[in-house]
Amino acid sequence: MITSAQLRAARVLLGIDQRQLAELSGLSVPTIQRMEASETMVRGNVDSLVKLITALDAAGIEMIDEGAVSNSQGRGVRLKINSGSARTYLDHQIENKASSGTRVRR
Repeated sequence: MITSAQLRAARVLLGIDQRQLAELSGLSVPTIQRMEASETMVRGNVDSLVKLITALDAAGIEMIDEGAVSNSQGRGVRLKINSGSARTYLDHQIENKASSGTRVRR
């Protein structure tokens, strides 16, 4: 599971807004907004959650579950070791959408 705080933190690490995350994950902006507005655990149907986690993982985000091996306790997010690929991945996704005729704003 992912918390709303983890989701917001992941976006900040990637330097993207809700609209860009919606585009990357194939979800709507209102869906991303509802997920981020959840009090604790992100709520959504399984398909939406899988799309979200898959997009974040592909962009270079690692979710840290509570109790996972780390220096501290609790949940979190971090960029993967080769996090430079996150910006490349995001730019590539935006270029693909632009070339397919999908309107993309940066």
